[in-house]
Amino acid sequence: MMKMPPHPGELLREDVILALGLSVTDAAARLGMSRVALSRVLNGRAAISPDLAVRLERAGAGTARAWLAMQANFDLAEAMRREQPDVLPLNDKAA
Repeated sequence: MMKMPPHPGELLREDVILALGLSVTDAAARLGMSRVALSRVLNGRAAISPDLAVRLERAGAGTARAWLAMQANFDLAEAMRREQPDVLPLNDKAA
């Protein structure tokens, strides 16, 4: 089973916003988004969208690709933990 990676919003909160001494309100204003929307990401209740990833890159906080890769890894780990329906091989004609 996959180890659960941290939500990228947690990394954004700890390693960027808090490390720079910014408030959520100030960071949200700098990123052109509402405080509520940013807070949802920082608390793991919303994903880092492609638009937010681009804004983070333009704001000097890593690359958009890195933020999206972190989000994809988190989403995949969550999906692997959830129960999935039984599936059959796509290339098995006898199924």
